[in-house]
Amino acid sequence: MADASYTDGAQGGALAIRAETPDELPILSALCQDAVLTVGDIRYDGTARTLALLTSRFRWEDLADRAPAFGLASAASAEDADRPYERVRAILAVRDVTAVRSDGIGREDKDTVLSLLSLGWTPGPDGTGTLVLTFAGDGALAVDCECLSVDLRDVNRPHRAVSGAMPRHDV
Repeated sequence: MADASYTDGAQGGALAIRAETPDELPILSALCQDAVLTVGDIRYDGTARTLALLTSRFRWEDLADRAPAFGLASAASAEDADRPYERVRAILAVRDVTAVRSDGIGREDKDTVLSLLSLGWTPGPDGTGTLVLTFAGDGALAVDCECLSVDLRDVNRPHRAVSGAMPRHDV
């Protein structure tokens, strides 16, 4: 069986989405759920005021039962087409960053693997606020921002998920 291609996905191409309001953030958070990365894949550029994470995100939008939640058609999902689950390399970029703090994430071991669970926004005065990236194992990044501006963009073609399985969580 050939590897996946962009046209196999429900959206028909690379994902590029931005959240600028608290109401938009849950969609972006759901698309990022279970993205994996290493500590070394996190970069903060204080001069550009940008925090960027290079992730391998699970393509939740490629599942028939989840696609409508993202406003996507569910016609050509992985399950419907009987093809493997996919991941794709994606950049998660936070703009207008004034400070970044970490809790439970050791910055010295660049090979430590992290699994992103969610993104949350705590508003502050005059449009400012803190974006909290919560990782499995009680790790978190708190990102102080002048405003909410988060981009998620796929940067390569989807590939088969190495595990061959959909991520699952005990609730």
